[in-house]
Amino acid sequence: MTKLSLKGNWNEVKGKLKQQYGQLTDDDLTFEEGKEDELLGRMQKRLGKSKEELREFIERI
Repeated sequence: MTKLSLKGNWNEVKGKLKQQYGQLTDDDLTFEEGKEDELLGRMQKRLGKSKEELREFIERI
């Protein structure tokens, strides 16, 4: 798995994710540099989507 590449400000990306997936909380979207897999794992658990689906969605934002 490659490193998640984020375009722009994380707060902006986080806002767009919350718009798309209203069930996500701020705790679900806590992002720390180097811990991308933890972020994707929390989102995967909450949304029932694969990590690759989530990675692609985030990178398109």
